[in-house]
Amino acid sequence: MKPHLQSTVFTLLDRNASQREIHRLTGIDRKTIRRYRALRAGAEANSPGEVTTGSASGDSQIPPPRPPAFGASEATVTSSLARSACEAHRTWIEEQVRLKRNAQAIYQDLVDQFGFLSSYQSVKRFVPTLRHADPEQFDRLEFLPGEAQVDYGEGAPTVDPKSGRYRRPRLFVMTLRYSRRSFRRVVWKSSQQIWAQLHEEAFRYFGGVPSYVVLDNLKEGVLKPDLYEPELNPIYSAMLAHYAVVADPARVADPNRKGCVESAIQHTQGTALAGGRFETLEAQNEFLRHWEENWASKRIHGSTRRQVEAMFQEEKTHLRPLPVAAFRIFTEVVRTVCDDTTVRVDSSYYAARPAPISSQVVVRIYASTIEIRDRHTHALLRVHSRTTHPGSVVLPTSERPFNPSRQTAVLLASAERVGPQTRALCQQVFDTEGRPGQRAMWGIVGLSRKYPAWLVEQACAHAIGNRIYRYKHVRATVERLFEQAIAQVGATPQPASPLTQDHPLIRAAAEYGDLFSHAGRHDAGNNGRQAEAHDSRARVANPGQLRRHEHSRCAFSPQTGDPAT
Repeated sequence: MKPHLQSTVFTLLDRNASQREIHRLTGIDRKTIRRYRALRAGAEANSPGEVTTGSASGDSQIPPPRPPAFGASEATVTSSLARSACEAHRTWIEEQVRLKRNAQAIYQDLVDQFGFLSSYQSVKRFVPTLRHADPEQFDRLEFLPGEAQVDYGEGAPTVDPKSGRYRRPRLFVMTLRYSRRSFRRVVWKSSQQIWAQLHEEAFRYFGGVPSYVVLDNLKEGVLKPDLYEPELNPIYSAMLAHYAVVADPARVADPNRKGCVESAIQHTQGTALAGGRFETLEAQNEFLRHWEENWASKRIHGSTRRQVEAMFQEEKTHLRPLPVAAFRIFTEVVRTVCDDTTVRVDSSYYAARPAPISSQVVVRIYASTIEIRDRHTHALLRVHSRTTHPGSVVLPTSERPFNPSRQTAVLLASAERVGPQTRALCQQVFDTEGRPGQRAMWGIVGLSRKYPAWLVEQACAHAIGNRIYRYKHVRATVERLFEQAIAQVGATPQPASPLTQDHPLIRAAAEYGDLFSHAGRHDAGNNGRQAEAHDSRARVANPGQLRRHEHSRCAFSPQTGDPAT
């Protein structure tokens, strides 16, 4: 140590400064300060005169030493340096520690009950030495074949193509828990899609699918961590369902639940990637594949004392075969149905019926298709092909409300139902005038709702023959033809229906007289008798009129069409 620092230390020691205070002021290690204090005490004991330090010049002198701090004798200086002021109260402090009292409470009672003169820091340093913690017990991990663990770590520094600087990518590791065979791959960033793709690559690397996967609670896999019912990411959940894999998220802040993959990450970082640098991700991935096949898989595992590759060959038979079709990666978003019954996805619009307007639906975006599902039941509502141009609208004409800019096909179809001449005239009007001509087309088609279709066809044929493509002309022609048809119907003589007085179904006049007489007897007073006399006179005076009335009722019976009573 330099002479000026030695002088500073000795000066502070003369002023009875503690080792911690000297360390705080000078930055010198407390072990060095303790050594110089012992040196000072030894020099004072051996020679009462001056003590010369071994400086470079040899002329540096130290003044005669003073008695050690706190009034201690020279014989006990060294031992008193490590002795705590709380030693005198060790038994009482141990009892308080067993009661789980903290250092602050113990210090306050020491001052109140025993007149403790030292600082709280002495108690704070002394109490942890008395606390006893039982070692934590761990179970030996043993697993069945066909189970895996996954997690992320950090890879070796690699040149970032965007910035040109070295930075550490993310290291994905999937480890089979029985054999400890691992799949390793580095990526620059992670997402829901990349997380699912890495699982698929691991399945293809192992040549089979494990039945059980333990993962961490990262957002790519678990949306909402929960001790009892964790909520998985929908994309990750769909991928696991495609491969029939059961996922079991580890408990939060409990990495020992997936100790195999944690050890695999540490083994990779400490052995394969330590001190390494790579120019590209592909170079690092190729190095990891070579290291796994030539070194990691051929090692003798420390716990099982067996080769990893040999155990993997045993475990491989327990892996389920890969499905024929790979999982279709998708992005899931929530959208609100617009007032035109569509949802917006990537600046394009897709029909969402039967989902009601203003409701929310789940949209799964695949590479070439769009799936619209119910948000609560995830039932499939619609499937559309993805459009290539932004602003496109995928909405059938039958689901659109009236819109003049999109009703040409509807108009021509309606004209086709009226007749070929109407269709030809409407097409000619549209070819001549364009969209403004749709007004006239609506009028021509609307004539079929008021007049017979064959009259509209004749009028349209007349307009085409004379090259007059006007709605008013067609309407005037239809009205003229209709009036002519009505006139022809009125000029045709109608055969008179013969009337007969005698028919088996026509009752006799006497029976009508009895009927009226019977009704008259029910009337009370003179009015009833006068009505009966009036009916009798009417029956005698004009019996033929009653017969004709009865005949008209029989001739136009609506039930049978034949003369009836």
